Amino acid sequence: MPTATAIVMVDMQNMYLEQDRRDLYGWPPIWDFHRVVQECADLLAEARAQSIPVIYTRQVSRSDGADMTPSARRLLATLPDVSAAVNTQPDGWASEILDAVAPQPSDIVIQKLRWDAFFGTELDNILRNLGAQRLIVAGLQTNVCVETTARTALMKNYDVAVPEDAVSTDGHALHVNALDSLRVLYTEVAPWRELLAPDAAWDRHITTPHYGRVA
Repeated sequence: MPTATAIVMVDMQNMYLEQDRRDLYGWPPIWDFHRVVQECADLLAEARAQSIPVIYTRQVSRSDGADMTPSARRLLATLPDVSAAVNTQPDGWASEILDAVAPQPSDIVIQKLRWDAFFGTELDNILRNLGAQRLIVAGLQTNVCVETTARTALMKNYDVAVPEDAVSTDGHALHVNALDSLRVLYTEVAPWRELLAPDAAWDRHITTPHYGRVA
């Protein structure tokens, strides 16, 4: 695996353990959550074994919603009890990384306020300083922060891969459709073990007819 690869592990946070709070927003449970967490843990272990740098993101926000998007602020306002909302304050338990995929001392953790991990953060500067050219974007959620971050990475001229077995979202259909959308944009979508293989070509968009397009 070239040293120019980096892992961006997106929003693997305790908030996904609080389904009772997520229910208030109408958000279903994350599809295949426990398996995906384990796959992310295995991916991280292999990346570290190959000395591939790991950057985590944490989605955070103020408790009053002042730094949220207008749509998120309106959604927050519909809750009968704001104190029961998902609490992603920077120092809150819900915003911390899950124990099963906890960062190691050599890893980098950044905070973000939007679905795009590049927006208003130091991520691009960090990746340039690391010399990264290939990005593996994993974590949660496939059709939200993973997809948005992957799209921006493509616009910034990184080669991008999304490990189909180390991402998920609140529903299988949304997960599958998001992966197809990324394939159409020439993102490499494959199991993480194939992406980390020493001879991984990341050329499915060239070698696979109708890549990401379904009749």
